[in-house]
Amino acid sequence: MSTPLTQMILVRHGATDSNLARPARLQGRGVNLPLSTIGRRQAALTAELLKSRPATTLYSSPLLRAVETAEAIAAPLGLEVRVEPRLVEVHVGRWEGRDWGEIEQNDREAFENFQRDPATFGYADGETMQQVQDRVRPVFAELLARHIGEQIIVVSHNVVNRTYLAHLLEIPTRYCRHVQQDNCGVNLIEHRPGSERAIVRSLNLIDHLAEAFTEYPA
Repeated sequence: MSTPLTQMILVRHGATDSNLARPARLQGRGVNLPLSTIGRRQAALTAELLKSRPATTLYSSPLLRAVETAEAIAAPLGLEVRVEPRLVEVHVGRWEGRDWGEIEQNDREAFENFQRDPATFGYADGETMQQVQDRVRPVFAELLARHIGEQIIVVSHNVVNRTYLAHLLEIPTRYCRHVQQDNCGVNLIEHRPGSERAIVRSLNLIDHLAEAFTEYPA
């Protein structure tokens, strides 16, 4: 008898005005913007992609941009959005609402430390990448264990997704920013009970977003 396979579809939320700004502005957990017009279209296209999936449960970060994305995906599936507060985005400290150019100019030492090793130094007065990974890994493990043999959807954030995926891919946390997560990029993760870790089957799928895709710096 085969071991039941659990699938997690992990999605980054759609774009906000801060994501689309040039240069982009850091939001973290303190800036709680709704989706932009482009972000709503991205969410609708993602809902279209996933509408035929046999998902049983849909979880979302509590932040508005994630909840709105989750609601769009949930509607055609007939699912309710279950908010999971522990999947909230990284705390970016005093860099909240600022762009990287401004941060580099006005907070150079902290910026250079972050660029060199964000797992150790992190966002000034906020979390490190390692701290984010340490707090979200048990949450994802719990969700996979709770839904053995099912398919679930989780809508979360750039740093939350990157740090968790880096763990699964065995990429050192200091390099997790190399794991690209576009707005409404879709990742497929699979796990069988007894396995040491889940497997990443697809990473940052964005083909479904062609008509709404806009590049911007992470």
